[in-house]
Amino acid sequence: MPDRIELRGLTARGHHGWFPHERENGQLFGVDVVLGVDTRAAAESDDLTDTVDYGSLAERVVGLVSGQPVRLVETLAQRIADLCLEDPRVEDAEVTVHKPEAPVPVPFGDVTVTIRRART
Repeated sequence: MPDRIELRGLTARGHHGWFPHERENGQLFGVDVVLGVDTRAAAESDDLTDTVDYGSLAERVVGLVSGQPVRLVETLAQRIADLCLEDPRVEDAEVTVHKPEAPVPVPFGDVTVTIRRART
């Protein structure tokens, strides 16, 4: 069972959504990422090159959120998971995308989509 590296509460403005006003006006999105990574080599060497550079990953995830719009949060979550799995040290990734300003016609706190993907 791998160790975990977690990035919680990444926030960026994006233009994702099904409705034209969402794509035109944009809104804030939040992202949580949980990575399954064997951290023993990094613990032994105490060297950043032996683990996932979560600062760099955070910048790349925010770049996806603020970049090319998609219609569904599920698509955005998949793209983020794919990005995480580009690093061969990442065995699996759990991605939660928060859409607190979703066009829901009743009072609510948040809408989230969580996916789990593993290296095949």
